[in-house]
Amino acid sequence: MTEEPWRARFQREDELVEQLQTQLTEALKRRGNALADGKRELGSAYKVAKELGRSYTVINDAIKKYSTTE
Repeated sequence: MTEEPWRARFQREDELVEQLQTQLTEALKRRGNALADGKRELGSAYKVAKELGRSYTVINDAIKKYSTTE
């Protein structure tokens, strides 16, 4: 059995990494928008964090960085 050349393996994996990075970026935007919606519904990022059991800083930063509706 001949192994695929390293360049071909690298190219295939590099393309996969690019696809995954694109999907991650899109998911972070959707997550940020969902958190911004939660902030509007509950009245504050602090209340969203408390509801989700997450730190306020993480929630607030995600809203600021990734939300397109805030």
